[in-house]
Amino acid sequence: MPQSPSVASRDEPVIRDRGDACPGALRLHAADDGLLARVRIPGGLLTVEQAAALGLAADRFGDGHLELTSRGNVQLRGLTEACGAGLAELLTAAGLLPAPTHERVRNIVATPVSGLFDDGRPDVTPWVGELDRLLCASTRAAALSGRFLFALDDGRGDVAALDPDVTALALPAGRALIRLGAADGALDVAAGDAPRAALLAAEYFLDAAASAGTRAWRVAELPAQHGLDESELGRRLAVAGIEARPVPEVRLPYAPPPRPWGSGAGESTPLCVLPPLGRFDTGQWEVLVQVASQGNGGLRVTPWRTVVLPSVSTTGLGGGAALIEAAGLVVAADDPWQSVTACTGRPGCAKSLADVRADARAVVAGSAGALPVHWSGCERRCGHPRGAAWVDLVATADAYALSVHGRDPVPVPRHGLAAALKAARDSRPGDGDSGTRQQQQQQQQS
Repeated sequence: MPQSPSVASRDEPVIRDRGDACPGALRLHAADDGLLARVRIPGGLLTVEQAAALGLAADRFGDGHLELTSRGNVQLRGLTEACGAGLAELLTAAGLLPAPTHERVRNIVATPVSGLFDDGRPDVTPWVGELDRLLCASTRAAALSGRFLFALDDGRGDVAALDPDVTALALPAGRALIRLGAADGALDVAAGDAPRAALLAAEYFLDAAASAGTRAWRVAELPAQHGLDESELGRRLAVAGIEARPVPEVRLPYAPPPRPWGSGAGESTPLCVLPPLGRFDTGQWEVLVQVASQGNGGLRVTPWRTVVLPSVSTTGLGGGAALIEAAGLVVAADDPWQSVTACTGRPGCAKSLADVRADARAVVAGSAGALPVHWSGCERRCGHPRGAAWVDLVATADAYALSVHGRDPVPVPRHGLAAALKAARDSRPGDGDSGTRQQQQQQQQS
């Protein structure tokens, strides 16, 4: 029976016996449906021209689809062996490969609505470009794994909850917190120093990982005796001319991810768009780019497989939201596709035991609920949600294993999926095991 996902204890360090094989735009991954390219989009920020280039790449070299990842990146699938040079040339011309030696380490998530509303919060989007520039200029940073994650949070706590390795969280009055992994404490620095402090924190991790000798990819993988220490980071920052004040205990806020929303008041409005299962065909993507080109601010890919358009016209042909909805994309928060994600599944992944996307489509209308759900074709649970309670649905040889809030999974046959999934998504962390018992009863009755 598949077990619920868990974080490795630092008393049992992860020992890597190979290098990181995470795919990139230049290092392609061989899947059952062809080669896969993962294009890093720091902070999810795309210009209209860059977005158009990605759509062209999907049509010219891939299967005509673009997939959003749980780190706000974009994947192209169905690529051929001969496409490498042409794809690299196209992406380079669009500014999507500024440093080929660093293209897999540009893993930066940022609050996707930062600066879009007059809510008094600092705008952290300028941090994205600065941190990306510093990363690409650092020879040492090229040694980071393709899984190491930076989070730039505007203080609401949305991306800080995504299990980042280094968090820079904006504070009022021009300050910021720098946090290492899931540490209790943090360092208070000037907001203008936050990107450089984040890079220095990553370089500190590389030193600790080298000392540990375990080839750790993430901060959480370091053994306890080589764990990162805020005082040592503070010393390194001081050497670099960055004044840092220790904050012994930090209680980070938490804000849920942005939900799809339609047009607001005025001639233009921000818009949050959800592609079902995080996947666009190039026709849908073209509509999105067309609508974005009529406003300002480009596009922002989020780690929750949505796209935020900072400025969308609300006039003409029903406004941008109407055009996007007509293309089969979601702009309503109560849509059944809200918070439903899935891995690739069959036929694209050889390890998958089911066509999870087809199974999700079959029951989506009857299984809506409050909690997110992630469909996985195997126990690896690729792309599963992080930072909040979610329903875990993992394919087995002849059924699915369903668990809620980290409880023990229960088997659910395919013909009982809709009812069991709805009950699980409507359960709450305080419900004890009632959700699991209800699923078991439904499974027995079916």
